[in-house]
Amino acid sequence: MKKERSNIQLSSYDDIFGNDASADKAGAVNGDTVVDIPLDELHPFRNHPFKVRDDADMEKTVESIQEFGVLQPAIVRPDRDGGYEILSGHRRHHACQIAGIEALPCIVRDLDDDAATILMVDSNLQREEILPSERAWAFKMKLDAMKRQAGRPSKENCGQVDHNLNGVRSRDILAEQVGDSAKQIQRYIRLTNLDPELLQLVDDKQMGFNPAYELSFLNPEQQKDLLSAIDYAQAIPSLSQAQRIKKLALNGEITQEGMNIILSEEKKQDLDRVTLKHDTLKKYFPKSYTPKQMEDTIIKLLDQWQKKRNRDMER
Repeated sequence: MKKERSNIQLSSYDDIFGNDASADKAGAVNGDTVVDIPLDELHPFRNHPFKVRDDADMEKTVESIQEFGVLQPAIVRPDRDGGYEILSGHRRHHACQIAGIEALPCIVRDLDDDAATILMVDSNLQREEILPSERAWAFKMKLDAMKRQAGRPSKENCGQVDHNLNGVRSRDILAEQVGDSAKQIQRYIRLTNLDPELLQLVDDKQMGFNPAYELSFLNPEQQKDLLSAIDYAQAIPSLSQAQRIKKLALNGEITQEGMNIILSEEKKQDLDRVTLKHDTLKKYFPKSYTPKQMEDTIIKLLDQWQKKRNRDMER
């Protein structure tokens, strides 16, 4: 069972989500009431796009909770199937599990699906580091919720608009809220059409955003063929390769074999670059040498070789 704490005024939440005193379930009239809810009564928001990672930041969060407790309450809503759905505080919930803490301080909001989605996205977009996949799905989920809140467009309107905001398009409202262009938001949302394995390559910084955007126009079967081609060629598509594959795919003229050929081509940056592996070099240098010392020595030797070569040519 949830345990009520004393009323705590949380102006930061009021600023972000509005001061709705009737939303909490503990009967507070002014401000938000914080209640301790057992961890086993809390579960993630459905299709939550933000990943909870056991990384260095999580370790710091666990250490902070162990020393000071949870300083910022989570925001949850009652679940019709029992328990509570987390809107904001997934990382804090996981950190409490690691720290062995049995309950999480929460603010309870009684919200419908669309309002809950918007609150969940807004609160999580404040994170310092957000993966491309997280941003893509967050933008899609919020924009879809905003469109549903706006209602159906009139016959004179070709696009979804918010009738309560003088006919402004929902995507333009979202762009203003997140400080990005409507076009860039649409480009991010396109990434949600990618196969999860391809999208993971973007998160892992193996594939650039622009090539990924181009490849998002491939159908699911073509994307599976592309994954096989990536494995075959052991290469990630460059922007120009992605654009060529997209053009052929949209015309129905691409096969996995064709993708194999394209991805097996040497990229311009590979033609202009010489790479010497550390394992190849280390047998020529003392173990104490750093990569910078190796580079300086190689350049010095090449200078000597060039001078000798020039002298030999002058004879």
